[in-house]
Amino acid sequence: MSYNGGCLIGMRGKNCVAIASDRRFGVQALGLTTEFQKIFPVNDKICYGLAGLGTDVQTLSEKFTFKTNMYKLNEEREIGVKTFAHLVSSTLYEKRFGPYYAEPVIVGIEKDGKPFICSMDLIGCINFAEDFVVTGTASEQLYGMCEALWEPELEAEDLFETISQAMLSATNRDALSGWGGVVTVITPDKIITRTLKGRSD
Repeated sequence: MSYNGGCLIGMRGKNCVAIASDRRFGVQALGLTTEFQKIFPVNDKICYGLAGLGTDVQTLSEKFTFKTNMYKLNEEREIGVKTFAHLVSSTLYEKRFGPYYAEPVIVGIEKDGKPFICSMDLIGCINFAEDFVVTGTASEQLYGMCEALWEPELEAEDLFETISQAMLSATNRDALSGWGGVVTVITPDKIITRTLKGRSD
């Protein structure tokens, strides 16, 4: 899980959710690029992130795009965030004897407007949460920062500030992740994506 590095946070606010990832892609201690995509949109209410082995991140993102497109064609409606979480879980569990080395974080707004976040291990065991979820090589540092900074019922701008500070502070203390970050905030009516500038050493 630490071969390419990287980390993710999913965080819940008041009628909004946020997901953040770092931008580094490396091979152990060697940094290769700061443009590696780890957060992927599903529709205007759902985003997910994948942290782990770079090849499996790309494989799974294409697999999930295919499966959500097939769902839309068959059902003639957009997939819901809980349904998508179970789709991801079953896709990972299918390969439990030779798993994909990627741990997903899923965030979204449910049909009734409630925020939803969850994370999974590499065989698809779902961890539902009411506050925040973290994964990746900096997860210990992220837990500490999120426990210190997160508060219930944060508005969208405050949620962005909180998740950004947690991401930058935690990745500064982890050699395998960092080099800035990407934050996506989902509200009932829009998606806002911002890029963070971080230390590149």
